[in-house]
Amino acid sequence: MDTELPSTSASALAACNANNNAQTQDYTQLTPELMQRKLYFLVDQLKQMHAQLPENYQIRISYELLTELANSLLNDTIFEIVKGLMEIQNVTEKHLLTLRKQVETDFELEMQEWRSKITDPEELSHIEQLMQVKHTKKMRETDMKLIALLDQKVKDQQSTLNKAGIAGFYVTDNPREIKIQMFLLDFIIRLSRMKFEPHK
Repeated sequence: MDTELPSTSASALAACNANNNAQTQDYTQLTPELMQRKLYFLVDQLKQMHAQLPENYQIRISYELLTELANSLLNDTIFEIVKGLMEIQNVTEKHLLTLRKQVETDFELEMQEWRSKITDPEELSHIEQLMQVKHTKKMRETDMKLIALLDQKVKDQQSTLNKAGIAGFYVTDNPREIKIQMFLLDFIIRLSRMKFEPHK
């Protein structure tokens, strides 16, 4: 089973290199006053998103973290990195779903082959039972492999975001901390769809 997946950190960061100089130029051209306005805008939007979270997660995402995240997002290149990671994630999920479906298809084809060969109903029933046991084991092994691959992709994503200097991201296996990072990613994606108008 081919389980090669897109490279998260290399692909996401490389996707931004072509635009990085232009993005950095826009970032540095902002005057201190406009930078401050943009920071206030980002913090205000993040606080509004934060207020919509379940209370137990609001407590775990501090105002200090929101401010650090807003500072990270002053450079628009960060949005491009996150978009790149999301695209890779979508490709990965589709790839893994295809691998799982292939196991199901292989099982059905093998069963059809047996049914075309065996004419004795009792013998066929026995073979079908054995094949079902084999298939169940194969699916369990496949699912474990796919989960391990997804877990590794999450770590790759965490590492990329951490290297990009985005507040709140680091490599962790803790489900609650991963959930918080998912909320932060959602914040970033929603902010990427908003337009900051500095002269308003």
